[in-house]
Amino acid sequence: MTEERNTEQELNSQMDEETVEEVFAENEASEKTEEMPAQEEEQDPMVKKVAELQGKLDEAENRYLRLQADFDNFRRRSRIELEASAKYRAQSIITDLLPAIDNFERALKMDVDNEQAKSLKQGVEMVYRSLLDALKNEGVEVIEAVGKEFDPHLHQAVMQAEDENFGPNIVVEEFQKGYMLKDRIIRPAMVKVNQ
Repeated sequence: MTEERNTEQELNSQMDEETVEEVFAENEASEKTEEMPAQEEEQDPMVKKVAELQGKLDEAENRYLRLQADFDNFRRRSRIELEASAKYRAQSIITDLLPAIDNFERALKMDVDNEQAKSLKQGVEMVYRSLLDALKNEGVEVIEAVGKEFDPHLHQAVMQAEDENFGPNIVVEEFQKGYMLKDRIIRPAMVKVNQ
């Protein structure tokens, strides 16, 4: 009997140990499952916060890059405008001087008879040449017209002629000189064009 009791007690103790182990295992499993949703709940707001902050960072970086591009464009436009204003700074004074130069050219075409008039004409010619040299130093060029093909960007046709010595659409005569400042037309040449 004692043997039966010992066997029974051993069985009970083994059962108790197994039951205790099962209970502990169940408790640990339930704690883990309780911890996991809590961790997921903690991570879920953190993931949302990280995603939100990443979106704000991307937006700020995009805005920064756009501002940088706008600033680079502004700087480039400013440099181009400054170069253009420096390049064509003399345009208004040149435009104002052209009628005076035309008057000098008309005066130099006059025939003179006496020494005093020749001396005066020589002085006018010197002033005319110095004006042309000053204009040339600023980048002003005379537009070549006679014998050239008519170009509506460079020439202003005021008359047409029929001359067998010239081909069609060729400038026959120049009434008023045209001038360019570097690559910009100040005044087109006033011309007669062959048909």
